[in-house]
This record gives sequence, structure tokens and C-alpha cells, in this order.
Amino acid sequence: MGNSKIIFGNETLMDLTSDTVEASKLLSGTTAHGADGEPITGTCTYDMDTSEMDATASEILATKKAGVNGNVITGTMANNGGVTLEIDEVDDEIAIPIGFHDGSGKAKLNATQKAKIIAENIKEGVEILGVTGTCSPASGITAQSKSVTPYTTAQQVTPDSGYDYLSQVTVGAIAYTSVLNAAGGYTVTIGTVAP
Repeated sequence: MGNSKIIFGNETLMDLTSDTVEASKLLSGTTAHGADGEPITGTCTYDMDTSEMDATASEILATKKAGVNGNVITGTMANNGGVTLEIDEVDDEIAIPIGFHDGSGKAKLNATQKAKIIAENIKEGVEILGVTGTCSPASGITAQSKSVTPYTTAQQVTPDSGYDYLSQVTVGAIAYTSVLNAAGGYTVTIGTVAP
């Protein structure tokens, strides 16, 4: 049995009798003396007060453990690593999966759609996703200026072979003739009959 109280004359040199130290509350590997004066070696394996910790299992990475308010919590947060998100359509809104991301993930335009975003496919001077268009409206297109005669029946006016569109159509005047006839009056002919 150890000494828990030492008095020299009228002076108390040491008094451990009111100490409350216990092995379970003393940090593991640390030594002290108890109220009975005997040596105590600590067995407590934690060295932090977690009473104010407020993390939840969903905020801790899956399978990892943490101390929260004196309890060990095992995490449930998904480890997504590097997620790649692809956009296929202009109005796509891709949801980012809940969980941990390691920073290597990317959001990108689908390769098929990306291949269409080239200067030749975009109107000259217009920029789409950092690509400035070079396509001129007249580039590779041939226009025709055409004159037509109006007929007494409807007709469709289209460009001739080798032309892409009509830049201008000139419609001639409606034919009108007035000829004196044998009865003493005039024969009036308006319009031309289609051949």
C-alpha cells in the first residue's frame, strides 16, 4: 500500500486522499497516483472532448469512423471518386451525385455533339462555346436572277439546274393586244397562253 498523505510536524506535505483520478479517465500510458497512494496507469484511449462535434454518418466517408458526442460514428457518404458527366442536348441539366468527389471529375459535352461545333457549321461572326463561325451565307451557294413571262394559268417559278436559289425574279408585263376586227370593233387579247 502506497502513501496517500504525508504530514511533517504540523505541515501537510502531500494529501492524495481526496483525488478522484481513475485509470479509465487517465490517458492511456500516463501514470499518476490514486487516492490510496498507489500508482495508476491510464487506460483511456481518447484524448479529445467530442461533446460539441455534430457530424452525421452521411457527412462522413463510407466505412470511415469518427467520434461524435462521445460515440463512434461509421460514415455512409458515397465515395464517387472522379465522376464524368456528359451533356447531350442544349437543355440538359445533369444532376451531380451526392457524396465525396476527389476533384478529378469533369462535366463535358458529348463527343458526337462536340464534333458538330466547328467553324464551318456556324454562321460567320457568331461564337458558340468558344468557336467563332466562318460559314458565309453565300459560301458555296449559287443564286440565279431570272425573268419570267406571266401566263393565263398559274406557274411555279424555281431556279434552273445548277442554281441553289433565286436572288431576283422579274415578271414581264401582261401581254395586251387590241386589233380592229371585221365587225368594226376591236378584238382585245390579254395575257399569254402557256406553251
